[in-house]
Amino acid sequence: MWQQHYTPVAGSLALSALVAALPLFTLLYLLGAKRKAAWVAGLWGLAAAAVVSMGIYRMPATLTISAAAYGAAFGLFPICWIIFWAIFLYRLSVETGQFEVVKDSIGGLTQDRRLQALLIAFAFGAFVEGAAGFGAPVAVAAAMLTGLGFSPFYSAGICLLANTAPVAFGSIGIPVITLAGITGLPLAQLSAAVGRICAPVSVFVPSYLVLVMGGWRALRGVLPATIACGVAFAGSQFYASNYLGPELTDILGSLAAIGSCILLTLIWKPKDHFVFDGAEAVTKLPPHHPLGEVIRAWAPYGLLVVCVLLWGRVEIKAFLNSFTVVLDWPGLHNQILQAPPVTTKVVPYAAKYTFNWLSASGTACLVSCLLSILVLRPPAAKVALAFRTTCSQLGKPVLTVGSVLGLAFLMNYSGATGTLGLAFSATGAAFPFFSALLGWLGVFLTGSDTSANALFGNLQVVTANRLGLNPILMAASNSSGGVMGKMISLQSIAVAAAATGMPLSDESRLFRFTLRHSIFLASVIGLVVLFYAYVMPAWAPR
Repeated sequence: MWQQHYTPVAGSLALSALVAALPLFTLLYLLGAKRKAAWVAGLWGLAAAAVVSMGIYRMPATLTISAAAYGAAFGLFPICWIIFWAIFLYRLSVETGQFEVVKDSIGGLTQDRRLQALLIAFAFGAFVEGAAGFGAPVAVAAAMLTGLGFSPFYSAGICLLANTAPVAFGSIGIPVITLAGITGLPLAQLSAAVGRICAPVSVFVPSYLVLVMGGWRALRGVLPATIACGVAFAGSQFYASNYLGPELTDILGSLAAIGSCILLTLIWKPKDHFVFDGAEAVTKLPPHHPLGEVIRAWAPYGLLVVCVLLWGRVEIKAFLNSFTVVLDWPGLHNQILQAPPVTTKVVPYAAKYTFNWLSASGTACLVSCLLSILVLRPPAAKVALAFRTTCSQLGKPVLTVGSVLGLAFLMNYSGATGTLGLAFSATGAAFPFFSALLGWLGVFLTGSDTSANALFGNLQVVTANRLGLNPILMAASNSSGGVMGKMISLQSIAVAAAATGMPLSDESRLFRFTLRHSIFLASVIGLVVLFYAYVMPAWAPR
């Protein structure tokens, strides 16, 4: 058996931490300075992690390969399993023409640009984030706003700012599911902790969105709507994350936000008329569709909600889990020893791969896709086109997820994450604040809260245990702080620019626009975590 050693460079924690961070520096350099594609940066980051593991930590090559393969396998299932069927459901809606009806049903509710931004960028964007995630909400919502007459820059900026509150529970809750998988912490407690951190911030995100885009004059005219939207989303987010789990948190929260906006528009209209800079005045509303046509268009997402709810029921989940296969990962399970001060004593490091092929959330999404085909009855050619488009769209993202998860697992099993965690413990009492910024940095680097949780989730737990802090709160802080890095990730900006037809020269302008808001909101998350850590620790799950 091989034992981890946390100060391999001259016995110095500082020098060892610098070397342990080389894979992360590689990602930062390639993504930030060289502007390489995420999959390229992920593969080079994985290669750097392998060099550090074998060359500095003296991890045997067989263990290095096995740890990286273990992470990649977790990336393929359950993560990519969920992503694939969630995106396929969206593509099926697009190819059958139903998504146009969905878009018209939202855009036709109001002529006020501020309310359209709330409905599409925040509420509906949160719905797409919950159902698909991984760039889909920014692409879909930004394209919809541009189609309604918003300028490309404002469409992109609004959607990037709005795509904050729902990110931690995106794609059927996969960031939190990944966090639980990589840290070994209970999923229910992690979901509750992330919800308790994000919900207070979600309350004011709609108001912040309108304030940023149009100033106080714009916000004042629609303040009842922004408050109603924020409270509805945040309240549902808090309830679902604490009592239902992470899978449906965004979907239920977004439906509550959409519902509150619709109900409000039936009894209240803004007294003023405001148009964002660069947005065309509304001259006509989108086409009106019969109620039956609208219900049919929304049916795939309704079926998704039903299936995920059924999969989450205790008795059904227990039955489905009876078909789960748990494997000791070959050449890795209990072949590595963790040692103090990362652990209280020398213990074997388990590596069990859970293949819950029937109870996985991705399978619930697959079933909803099959039921949607039965309801919509599309031609076989349309289904095949949606499938091919999904495969083509996800080729490189799957490679990115697999390489980043391989990097994360390799850093964990080599001891590099332990080294970084011990170094971060030097921040002492201020660590709860900086733990949120660490998650923010992770999403900026990878463009994904899921990948950031894979990279830094275990580091947060190691540091929390080292400092005597609540490990569930610190792990949740990583995911919660990470959501504010989404708006400045190069991948998100590229997606927004492509969806709106924005000139490439405006991408750097868009980055500068979102950067200050990203830093401010990440700092707010850090302050919320500090509050839970020291002022009201009893409010944080354990």
